[in-house]
Amino acid sequence: MTQDPYEILGVSRDASADDVKKAYRKLARQLHPDVNPDPETQERFKDVSRAYEVLSDPQKRAAYDRGGDAFSQGFGGAGQGFSFTDIMDAFFGGGGAAAGGASRGPRSRARRGQDALIRLDVTLADAAFGVTRDLKVDTALTCETCHGEGTAPGTSPITCETCHGQGEVAVVQRSFLGEIRTLRPCAACRGYGSIIPDPCRECSGDGRVRSRRTLTVKIPAGVDHGTRVQLAGQGEVGPGGGPAGDLYVEIHVEPHKTFTRHGNDLHTTVSLPMTAAALGTKLTLPLLEADLSPSEETPADEKPVTTYDLDVRPGTQSGSEQVIRGFGVPSLRGGRGDLVVSIKVDTPTRLDPRQEELMRELAAIRGEESPDGRNEAPTKGMFGRLRDAFQG
Repeated sequence: MTQDPYEILGVSRDASADDVKKAYRKLARQLHPDVNPDPETQERFKDVSRAYEVLSDPQKRAAYDRGGDAFSQGFGGAGQGFSFTDIMDAFFGGGGAAAGGASRGPRSRARRGQDALIRLDVTLADAAFGVTRDLKVDTALTCETCHGEGTAPGTSPITCETCHGQGEVAVVQRSFLGEIRTLRPCAACRGYGSIIPDPCRECSGDGRVRSRRTLTVKIPAGVDHGTRVQLAGQGEVGPGGGPAGDLYVEIHVEPHKTFTRHGNDLHTTVSLPMTAAALGTKLTLPLLEADLSPSEETPADEKPVTTYDLDVRPGTQSGSEQVIRGFGVPSLRGGRGDLVVSIKVDTPTRLDPRQEELMRELAAIRGEESPDGRNEAPTKGMFGRLRDAFQG
């Protein structure tokens, strides 16, 4: 069989490095022992691997092109070996430094910090109209002694003697393919390429310390229970003085004694005596704004309205609702929801003799002394009413 690496790989002598790699990948997929285990194919796979070892190395290729002996350049030398990365590349592709067998270099000590989450309890009024709070937060901060470097004052990291600053070491293993070389993180420096001989005593070389600080957080109007407010860069500082993560403030809205929230609408219930519901009346209804803390700095003409005069029409039935537009919760996107007022009519349970006499007299006047208590048809929904309209 020919010993010309160009002929073995099936490429021309002016083939580029990419062409050589593509040809090798194609043949490696066809001839790898896992695909074709017969001895003849294994020998050919070895020849292809050795040919690629020569043509993928610029120095070996140049020496061969000048008429050098391919075997002396590693073409037939089992002791020279080839990169295991190239074989993996043939099956799984890849690119960049790792695909070419080059070192990835040491990793940085500085890494981004983790995000932090804290809970903030607020009232319904604060959630609806916004509030500014001072929060005490326990997070990791940059060490002021070493400024995130992790070294004691006046010292600096030294180059790792094991990996010589590369952060990786080569591990060579023998196999039927020859010597397989892989790169692993250096155990001495943990892949950093340098060692801190004298760590900072304040942070033990981590570059950060835990501390309590106070943050002023502005909660926007319209937030709801479970809403998370993001404070960029206010989370945990990363190791080695790396950038801080984000801080998330999760809103927990406390239950209100009279109002409940449904989306951006507020719901409340008012109780009326039977006589007021029958005759009609006017109620002074407290609004959610009444829960806001008064501010002496706010001009009188800009202070929020805290009550609403609600007109109850004569003959109002228990369970009926009145909608007050624009008195609900402000939306995060603008606008404001409604206030829905449910009417509950109270029926008296105890009457003195005079009240009972008047009630009986009223019942006689209205012919309600012996009501028949007839059943009423259930209320039809919108689709039922439309169906009746089309059916005539």
